[in-house]
Amino acid sequence: MSEANRNSEKQTDTNRNMSSKADWPNETYAGTARDTWRIGNLEMTSRFFLGTGLFPNPFVQTEAIRASGAEVLTFAIRRVDLESAEDDSILQHLEPGAFQFLPNTSGSRTAEEAVRIARLARASGLSDWIKVEISADERTLLPDPIETLRATEILVKEGFTVLPYISDDPVICRKLEEAGAAAIMPGGAPIGTGLGILNPYNIGLIAEEASVPVIVDAGLGTASDAALAMELGASAILMNTPVAKAQDPVGMALAMRLAIEGGRLAHLSGRMPKKRYASASSGLQSLIVE
Repeated sequence: MSEANRNSEKQTDTNRNMSSKADWPNETYAGTARDTWRIGNLEMTSRFFLGTGLFPNPFVQTEAIRASGAEVLTFAIRRVDLESAEDDSILQHLEPGAFQFLPNTSGSRTAEEAVRIARLARASGLSDWIKVEISADERTLLPDPIETLRATEILVKEGFTVLPYISDDPVICRKLEEAGAAAIMPGGAPIGTGLGILNPYNIGLIAEEASVPVIVDAGLGTASDAALAMELGASAILMNTPVAKAQDPVGMALAMRLAIEGGRLAHLSGRMPKKRYASASSGLQSLIVE
């Protein structure tokens, strides 16, 4: 059997296994209530927002979405044919009404551009949710905090549910919340780098201070990054590249889902205190044989 055929067979087996595991129910753990959360009027059980770009083909995209358990899907408005959104190649493979769409303003350089794109998306019937994404630098794609704040203020006044993508600065995150953002989306690292969470302290501080959901967006690379973000107190994770560009996107979608759930449960359960010196789990007295 050729290497290509072996890889194809392995992918098929993985997809089959992932399909069954993706149907696992949302468990209610002993002593805990059902762990739902809300943005605007939407109550959710999944804490995984998934991007729809970069997948090798529509089949893998669809299977990865199913394995992820995501209820919210995001995509760049510039990639969608707004004249016939329901027939667009990105959206036509998705079950109508099954997901909350979160269009983003990727490619915008100013608040005015982002606002115009958001208005077009709402007018086309896509969604009144909008992820404000305004890049200040083409090399790093880091968000422009001033333009992002301006766009958020405008769009909130126009009735949008605004989720701004921003750097991990607690001060600008607080200002975005004060401007009416429905959630805050700090990046763990620059988009698409896979570097993980470069500043855990800031992410934890943002999550601690915010009274709206904090969704870590951008820069994550693998499941341990997602688990850490949730352990730090994030409400949810948004990602695309780590799943779509994995060797097995469907398997990685499930891995991310389980990491998010595990990190969330660890956060709710409370980790043990860190200590400077060792402390035996069995005391010295219990080791003495009389």
